[in-house]
Amino acid sequence: MKNYVKKFVRLVFGLFVFAMGVLLTIQANIGLAPWTAFSMGIHYKTQLSLGNVMVISGLLIFVLDIALKEKIGFGTLLDALLIGKFIDLFESTKIIPMATAFWPGLGMLLLGQLIISLGSYFYIGAGLSCGPRDALMVGLGKRLPRVPIGAIRGSIEGTVLVIGWLLGAKVGLGTVISVFGIGFILQFTFKLLRFDVRAVMHESFADTLKLKSRIPLEQ
Repeated sequence: MKNYVKKFVRLVFGLFVFAMGVLLTIQANIGLAPWTAFSMGIHYKTQLSLGNVMVISGLLIFVLDIALKEKIGFGTLLDALLIGKFIDLFESTKIIPMATAFWPGLGMLLLGQLIISLGSYFYIGAGLSCGPRDALMVGLGKRLPRVPIGAIRGSIEGTVLVIGWLLGAKVGLGTVISVFGIGFILQFTFKLLRFDVRAVMHESFADTLKLKSRIPLEQ
């Protein structure tokens, strides 16, 4: 039981850190990452907060993941629910100001990507399943085995980026850096922390709920 408490604490802490990194990339003000641009575009056209847009879109993608019969767990659900709310919390405190020049903005963007990578280390390492957007990519990859997974991810992110841009989200050099830079920063962070993401054994809802049947044996 203590092991699962640690898993959930690590998961929620990782999502908290991840959300702080996302807000830094937004406040960098030099261009948004694809999914952030999508959420920001909807935010501009509705009365919803950015965080609530992210929660709603995350839950809709969560439903798609279920329809695709992809393996999902508490990490998938909490990712959809918490990251947006944490972003709203950070925004309400005004703790991260918006950059007004390119070079400070670039520094904020890179720092944000580093913090996103650190948050990913914590929440992925909890082993309670990946976020809904990653699950969607994996699910579509299984349905389209002849299409490279990179092309699937690129198509998804390209589509949401165009939608966000058409709705008024800021697209710029920061967008390019977000798309291509995050992979290098993520790899650097994981290597520095000696974290092998492929070695993580993720649990579905069913796997985690089996804890109930194990507790009497452990006691």
